[in-house]
Amino acid sequence: MSIELDHTMVSARDRRAAAELLAYVLDVPWSETGVGPFCPVFVSDGLTLDFDEVEGEFAIQHFCFRVSESDFDAIVARLERRGVAYRSSPHGPVDMRVNTEHGGRIVYWGEPDGHVWEALTVSYARRGVA
Repeated sequence: MSIELDHTMVSARDRRAAAELLAYVLDVPWSETGVGPFCPVFVSDGLTLDFDEVEGEFAIQHFCFRVSESDFDAIVARLERRGVAYRSSPHGPVDMRVNTEHGGRIVYWGEPDGHVWEALTVSYARRGVA
């Protein structure tokens, strides 16, 4: 059986602003309306992130996107153009640096709701998996 993640929900205080920012950084389409009360970001043909506006506390999430070298360069350039601070570690200080310690390049950035976004060129998560 093949299992693929089709979509997941991302909590936000302002679903439109959060969806628009991620879509801009990743250079993918999004919509102010979707099925239900969500602002979907169409990450790829097989993955949609549905931004859901919520009140009160919610868990901070981490999302990682594996991208090509050229897409990585474009993501970093868009972060810089938009003035989005980025860093070389998931929870470290903003250092405006790219991590190269895992055989590829990695960059992390946050957004107003506190979620941690990551783009990398080589997956370290599946290293050593047969």
